Amino acid sequence: MIEWVENDRPCSARWQSGNNLPPPKRVMLADDRITADAAYRLACEGTALLWRGDFQNARQLLQALARRADHKPKTRKAAAAPPSPAATFHLHRQAQSQRARTLGMLLIPFGDDYSIPLRRAPDVQQACSEAYGPATGPFVASLRELLGLIGAHEWRKKGVEIPALGDRIHPHYGVFSPVRGEYVDLVAETPLPAQTLAFDIGTGTGVLAALLAHRGVKRVVATDQDARALVCARDNLARLNLNQQVEVIQADLFPEGRAPLVVCNPPWLPARPSSALEHAIYDPESRMLRGFLAGLAAHLELGGEGWLILSDLAEHLGLRSREELLGAINAAGLMVAGRQDIRPRHPRASDTDDPLHLARKAEITSLWRLKASE
Repeated sequence: MIEWVENDRPCSARWQSGNNLPPPKRVMLADDRITADAAYRLACEGTALLWRGDFQNARQLLQALARRADHKPKTRKAAAAPPSPAATFHLHRQAQSQRARTLGMLLIPFGDDYSIPLRRAPDVQQACSEAYGPATGPFVASLRELLGLIGAHEWRKKGVEIPALGDRIHPHYGVFSPVRGEYVDLVAETPLPAQTLAFDIGTGTGVLAALLAHRGVKRVVATDQDARALVCARDNLARLNLNQQVEVIQADLFPEGRAPLVVCNPPWLPARPSSALEHAIYDPESRMLRGFLAGLAAHLELGGEGWLILSDLAEHLGLRSREELLGAINAAGLMVAGRQDIRPRHPRASDTDDPLHLARKAEITSLWRLKASE
């Protein structure tokens, strides 16, 4: 619950956060009269602003807060050695976290049917239902989270074009969108070791499972342990008329049995995620990567291949070395049968304002073809 004072009376409401963020401890009312500078100061101090004004003005205020959070004051500092790539990464993550906390301090009230009791408020009932499930009464949430819900709803509605599939994949809220097509292209172009059966470990939207089926694999077993991902993958496979060819099951990594092909695209960076969506990017201590490698040999048929799709961004950031990766492969009783490489095509690779620009510029995504050692 969050609490505030309104008309000299104590009030409270249920706090809603899709990322399980704790409710703000201090809440005050705000409306169209507050200035962006005053709102930013309060937000930085940890005071949340429960909006009582025009909804569109709240959106404009959030944009103004973002500009202030992103502003980099020009200060003269004594020359110092540049931080290491790992230190730069951790500082960048801290800045991102602080920015998210500050921008999350602008709150919006919701009615018991996901309606918003503010002037010029949009109809967000479907977007909220897709993210939160059936309405269970009034609550308060951050405007920033609401805009994320609306954006996720639009992505789900229009989908993401996947040229290798000749169709679209529709990501759900909290499930990572396959917008980086290079890893999909690797799976589309690498010769298949067999077409009888494949396992897709950590299927997410189901894009790789769908692609394997599209390429002629007769049966695909796709796994995930996230409930949203399971619903999303099944929905996409049904849209593509592949739900008879692909079975989606809940599992932590592998299903039972062995297959001639086992595919996995684990999170690429060994760091702690701060939201449900970030679980597709950050994997503390490379848990999924190490779990996949450790269990792969036991789930490969004789002569089968495990396809590990992995970016080397962690190596350029000093978070994991190539020697560590090769050591984990060798320790798991595996050998490298081949590797396909591709350069990323995302715009951040050429964004010189990105603190991680140099690492992103050098990044390569690889499909490692792994086999059990003789």
